[in-house]
Amino acid sequence: MTNDKHSVSLDDARRILAAGEAKANAIGQPMNLAVVDAGGNLVAHIRMDGAWIGSIDISINKAFTARAFNLSTKSLAQSAQPGEQYYGIHVSNGGRIMIFAGGIPLQRDGQIVGAVGVSGGSGEQDQAVAEAAVAAF
Repeated sequence: MTNDKHSVSLDDARRILAAGEAKANAIGQPMNLAVVDAGGNLVAHIRMDGAWIGSIDISINKAFTARAFNLSTKSLAQSAQPGEQYYGIHVSNGGRIMIFAGGIPLQRDGQIVGAVGVSGGSGEQDQAVAEAAVAAF
């Protein structure tokens, strides 16, 4: 087993997902959780029992978005409103860009090495679960 410090590993992803799942269970909201690597490629995903099927792609795309722009989807959302500098960004990248809370980059030694994406609840719930997942990294 090799551990590339420049990208999130499967072991990292499993730990991140477990922490997010624990938070989702604690708040009583089934979620979809995804982890992507430094290239924005899916490493791991879970769909908790009862989580929306429509949120599978959203969680994966939130993680992709957070990695593609190296910032949280919550932050991107603020700059993507009408009249703001990134208005319309959500239609870029083949529609993969998610501009609501729940996607957060993962950093190791000050470098972005991947991201987590969470979907299935309110924006506040998605963000809280994503933050708990990131804290386990």
